[in-house]
Amino acid sequence: MDFQNRAGSKPGAGALMSHSESNVARRERLRKLALETIDIESDPYFMRNHLGSYECKLCLTLHNNEGSYLSHTQGKKHQANLARRAALDAKENDSSGPARATAAAPRVKKNVVKIGRPGYKVTKIRDPGSRQFGLLFEVTYPEVTDETKPRHRFMSAYEQHVEPPNRQYQYLLFAAEPYETVAFKVQSREVDMRPGKFWSHWDMDTRKFTLQFFFRNPTRSYAATGANAAGAVGHSHINPLNPYLAPPQA
Repeated sequence: MDFQNRAGSKPGAGALMSHSESNVARRERLRKLALETIDIESDPYFMRNHLGSYECKLCLTLHNNEGSYLSHTQGKKHQANLARRAALDAKENDSSGPARATAAAPRVKKNVVKIGRPGYKVTKIRDPGSRQFGLLFEVTYPEVTDETKPRHRFMSAYEQHVEPPNRQYQYLLFAAEPYETVAFKVQSREVDMRPGKFWSHWDMDTRKFTLQFFFRNPTRSYAATGANAAGAVGHSHINPLNPYLAPPQA
């Protein structure tokens, strides 16, 4: 094959470079250019790792030598990431202010030494009017500060990892620093959140947190109230998946 007289080649210039050879020559030119114009020691994204190779902290790339890293800095990926970082910094600087600077400050995790569990008292109660069953919790925190207010929340049995999950139960948590968080295991029934049925109070003088709630009464069976009264024989219409669902209308 005549490599000298191929299309695009000049007489006496030899064969055309292949695609891979062209890439090697291009990277070599970029490396020499970078060595002349870039101080690699002042590059904030240049890092030597413990293996003796080099990394670009901006693009998260690994390089075997300085020349490879310098060639990477002249490539499209590194230049695009530099432009993206510059645009992000400019946007943050334009919207920065005293309030933003305060909000952007790193959050310091407090290391609080726990002093044990608080004292508590649980009382079973029942509403005389609606016959609803409920619970009254009294948790005492004598060592908390004036700025601390106890918190509470309900937790599903599948959120905890102390006991095997049981969908018939849920947990009521109480927390206040520097005391340990305490959890009470209660029935997994719908809680009546109406005013007067569910309330909590924090007494600053006695350092006692009180919470009271009632469970909703399950809906009565339509078969017991309607069908059986009429003499019909049938089974209960309570939905086993949702016992609080209203029964079907006749």
